[in-house]
Amino acid sequence: MPVDILVGLQWGDEGKGKIVDVLAPQYDVVARFQGGPNAGHTLEFEGTKHVLHQIPSGIFHEHITNIIGNGVVLDPIVFRTEVEKLLARGVDVAKNLFISKKAQLILPSHKSLDRISEEALGLMKIGSTQKGIGPAYQDKIGRSGLRVGDLLTPDFKERYQTTVAKHQKIASFYQKSLDIEEQEKEFFSAIDFLRTFKLVDSEYMINQAIQDGKKILAEGAQGSLLDIDFGTYPYVTSSNTLVAGACTGLGIAPRHIGEVYGIFKAYCTRVGSGPFPTELHNEVGEKIRQAGKEFGSTTGRPRRCGWIDLPTLKYAIMLNGVTQLNMMKADVLDDFDEISICTHYKLPDGTVTDQIPHELDKAGITPVYITMKGWSQVLREFESYQELPTAVLEYVAYLEEQLGVSVNIISVGPDRKSTLVK
Repeated sequence: MPVDILVGLQWGDEGKGKIVDVLAPQYDVVARFQGGPNAGHTLEFEGTKHVLHQIPSGIFHEHITNIIGNGVVLDPIVFRTEVEKLLARGVDVAKNLFISKKAQLILPSHKSLDRISEEALGLMKIGSTQKGIGPAYQDKIGRSGLRVGDLLTPDFKERYQTTVAKHQKIASFYQKSLDIEEQEKEFFSAIDFLRTFKLVDSEYMINQAIQDGKKILAEGAQGSLLDIDFGTYPYVTSSNTLVAGACTGLGIAPRHIGEVYGIFKAYCTRVGSGPFPTELHNEVGEKIRQAGKEFGSTTGRPRRCGWIDLPTLKYAIMLNGVTQLNMMKADVLDDFDEISICTHYKLPDGTVTDQIPHELDKAGITPVYITMKGWSQVLREFESYQELPTAVLEYVAYLEEQLGVSVNIISVGPDRKSTLVK
């Protein structure tokens, strides 16, 4: 069976966790392929909200094998807290969770370096979540990182101390100290906890599942516009958030890729610094923020809000080879008489384009909008896709025409049941 892949098409926070939860019952395996605790996949059902940071969103379904792939950077402290919360809700996490031995570990010193580096950037800061993601991936690329499989070696503590000593040298360059003594106690306790789980060579496991005809869903974190290569660099994450990242983050060959689910909001949001052409610095942007409860599930920071941006969506669809679109949070626009859609960018020389300039934040672009009539109805009251107000269906039809991909799911509320399938 092919591996289906789910990715975000904007700057993250698109609602990937909810869609994985909705799609999960038809799959045998759900696997996370990149990112770390900077992810916040929110699921809501039976009146309870659940936020997953590192554990795959299939964990609430007993029949599903959940895999944390080699492309993930894993924070043992966050992992233990996440597991404990799930256990308190009656979820037997250890039963069907498998962790790649090749996944990189986030150390307390990584988080300290993340904070020190971000502070040193001052006004030029990236907007990091300061969860240690960047420094952990830097060590991975620098071939000096510690991996989950290293926990099983007798000299793990010595390797840890060598790595921390290197990190202290970096901190000293900024005339800072790591100050991680208290965190280290919690870290080593969490390491012992992590050792009790199934640590596996997940690349063999997932390829065996493919051979056995299992249905597999690969779950991405963050969004396509935060990809380290193709995102709005340097205001990006430290991993490949595109479909290609699933191949390297799980160890699957490209020929095994099946459906590609592209997730996007009916509008746009962004957390942290970086270009955002359609951002609204006015009461409209604030209205979207409040209606959508647009505050980071990981950091709690207010998200920047704006109208939907078709040039960036087309770009993300092209790079990912998206086969199906899912539009999230359509209900947030319930109270708008008119809805704007950015179709092109106008450059300072008068050129109009739907392509993204090399340095989007310095290109001096002006968004070109069309305006469509709003629906001014409460979408949560609708129970089928076909019964949605005409204005919603016209909005979706226009997006499908421009993007060249069908919108097969519309989300009209946070709960699992508020998901309308075409």
